[in-house]
Amino acid sequence: MDYSTKPEELQEHFKDCGVVNRVTIICDKYTGHPKGFAYVEFSDKEDVANALALDESLFKGRQIKVTTKRTNVPFMNARV
Repeated sequence: MDYSTKPEELQEHFKDCGVVNRVTIICDKYTGHPKGFAYVEFSDKEDVANALALDESLFKGRQIKVTTKRTNVPFMNARV
């Protein structure tokens, strides 16, 4: 996503998918600059399916990638 994106703009882009609870734009912890991706949290799981339909849609003139949030599994990549 565009680095100048505000949470309100993402909420507007995804509003037709369902009720957006929260938008979190991920920033570099050292510089504070956006990393170019965000999390959009919806009220219902059905809304997530609607949001996935926006994969490869245009947002602020750029094509965006929409996926479900990856869940880390404990010890999945553990080295012995």
